[in-house]
Amino acid sequence: MEREWVDFVARDLKRKMVFLTGPRQAGKTTLARRILDRMAPGVGVYLNWDNPGHRKTIRTLAWDRTPPVAVLDEVHKYGRWKNLLKGFHDVEGRRQKLLITGSARLDVYRRGGDSLLGRYFRHRLHPFSLGEAHRGGNPPSLRILLNPARWKDSAPVPEDLQSGLLRRGGFPEPFLQGSDRTVRRWRMARRDLVLRQDARDLTLIRDLSLLEQLADLLAARIGSPVSINSLREDLEVDHKTVSHWIDALERLYLVFRVRPFAGSLARTLRKESKIYFWDWPEATDEGARFENFVASHLLKFCHWLEDIEGIRADLRYVRDREKREIDFLILKESRPWVLIESKLQRHRDGRLDYFRRKLRVPHAYLVTADRSAFKDSIPAARLLASLP
Repeated sequence: MEREWVDFVARDLKRKMVFLTGPRQAGKTTLARRILDRMAPGVGVYLNWDNPGHRKTIRTLAWDRTPPVAVLDEVHKYGRWKNLLKGFHDVEGRRQKLLITGSARLDVYRRGGDSLLGRYFRHRLHPFSLGEAHRGGNPPSLRILLNPARWKDSAPVPEDLQSGLLRRGGFPEPFLQGSDRTVRRWRMARRDLVLRQDARDLTLIRDLSLLEQLADLLAARIGSPVSINSLREDLEVDHKTVSHWIDALERLYLVFRVRPFAGSLARTLRKESKIYFWDWPEATDEGARFENFVASHLLKFCHWLEDIEGIRADLRYVRDREKREIDFLILKESRPWVLIESKLQRHRDGRLDYFRRKLRVPHAYLVTADRSAFKDSIPAARLLASLP
């Protein structure tokens, strides 16, 4: 199945380098090869640092300059990769553009300095979402996407597509090919790869068994504000260590954080974040999995706005000291834009209206797994189909 990012990345490659980041096995290498086939059919340059035969070619910049694009995969494992890319772009950038792909570690190292500032575009590749899977590679309608009042007018996706994504997740291999047994085996292998191999190579964490235990504890807390003190007591380590480990899991693209929004609300809780998994079937509870499912779609939407349209967007949640809470708030250019509450079944208790008035949010939705349409709610099969 074609990915929506092909056209966007190819467009940006005509101007600058592109860094393509995202979780393990989200399809970065496959996407890069599709772009090579389009921009340099039959003559594209693909080099992978993990291939011993390619390393000298990368270090000495000895690849063919004829194709307009060259792909360097896992090049961030080379200690001097930033200087290499900077020098190549400054000298050869008009002649050949570079597509830099790799694991989450590429994003980590990218933050380490600004020597490449102004020389690249960033794209964050997500697993398949309802909208992308349903459209089959066609980009979303920008007129609908930037007008949340029209999201409820989208045609719903098929029921089997929604149930399949919820059960198997959106990573290409389990979503496109796997039986339930194959999906379970894939999930175990990927978890082991991230929590052991990537964590060992990237971090200074020595007790990887405790890191795995932390991941299990976080999976059991999906949808709730996460207390570092509670995790510290469970793991019997100090507060700073737990915070460091959560940072590492986030950098490894195993989890992502949704932070609380304070803004103009005087009695909001400002410290505890919610934590969700990039692979939402990590949540065993049905309600937590659906909330994680919605969170992943909204995060992908925020990243799409930033990486494709250059619109600053952020995903937050709202909770006050009276424990009134709304699951998600999308900020557009730092201003409240869309409030979203996720529920398995239609249930409205006034909190959405309360926070909409308090925050003066122009759009608010109660999103449900129930496919029946009601006046005061919208099925996920319809709303999420509007998004990237």
